[in-house]
Amino acid sequence: MKLVLKGAVAALAVVAATSMANATELRLSHQWSNKDVRHQVAQIVADEVAAADVDLEIKIYGSKSLFKPREQYKPLSRGQLDMTVLPLSYAGGQQPAYNLTLMPGLVKNHDHAARLSQSPFMEALEAKMAEDDVMVLVHGYLAGGFAGKEKCITKPDDVKGLQTRAAGKSFEQMLAGAGASIASMASSEIYNAMQTGVLQAANTSSSSFVSYRIYEQVKCYTPAGDVALWFMYQPLLINKSTFEGLTEAQQTALLEASKKAEAFYLTEAKKQDAASVDVFKEAGVEIAEMSPEDFEAWRALAMETSYKKFVEEVPDGQDLLDKALAVE
Repeated sequence: MKLVLKGAVAALAVVAATSMANATELRLSHQWSNKDVRHQVAQIVADEVAAADVDLEIKIYGSKSLFKPREQYKPLSRGQLDMTVLPLSYAGGQQPAYNLTLMPGLVKNHDHAARLSQSPFMEALEAKMAEDDVMVLVHGYLAGGFAGKEKCITKPDDVKGLQTRAAGKSFEQMLAGAGASIASMASSEIYNAMQTGVLQAANTSSSSFVSYRIYEQVKCYTPAGDVALWFMYQPLLINKSTFEGLTEAQQTALLEASKKAEAFYLTEAKKQDAASVDVFKEAGVEIAEMSPEDFEAWRALAMETSYKKFVEEVPDGQDLLDKALAVE
């Protein structure tokens, strides 16, 4: 009897090992730590797919351990990487249209961002991704704000004459148009630049303001609230051919997992903005609010600077911009 039992266990072990060997493994790369919301989005997809038991495993390589942050889109489009969570504007060199996903004043708030993700504007961008053999699994935007070393920044006049760090080329164009002097640097360098007097104002994401402890160096913080200038599209992408090569059950599991992750992403993005306000308040930093009138003043300036430049540089730029602006 024992021999029969041992034989059955051994047979089951062989079946399990064979099943694991036959499982499809997808490699997912991103630049953030495992505490970051973007990693959590990837983890939800991986966990949900594993729970669906469709012989599909997603292996996550975080903290830029597989590819450098700005060097993920190209290997993804070539099938050398299966999946990534990526600020799409990083790939603006390959597809200039993607620069529209980090454009001042284009997105008003998180709910507006969610509507943009389901609009003809996003369909046009997804058509461009398809040309590169890339498709979106999870849509998501993160917001950000301003911080001033000596004063609050809510309207264009507030940055005049200030040495300012902006997040992205289009923001630099707009802030220069407002009379700011531009200092280009990574968000990880803001703290030291403020500490040494190189920088008087900065613009970045809510999460970066907190994780880089900018609250220790500033007098006033203007967070993303009812309106925000800074929104950056950071989707979870997959190589299109890789997706199409999966079984129907695997594709279904991946799409269902992505729906769950997308809902989480939107909720958490809103929470991050609120959480950043609490951190800055606790540090004794003044909190300023951008009014709808301030937002419109920034957007009018962006129209004359960033938007104008985008339309000049991108062949179908005006059509894409019109599609984005049409989303209420």
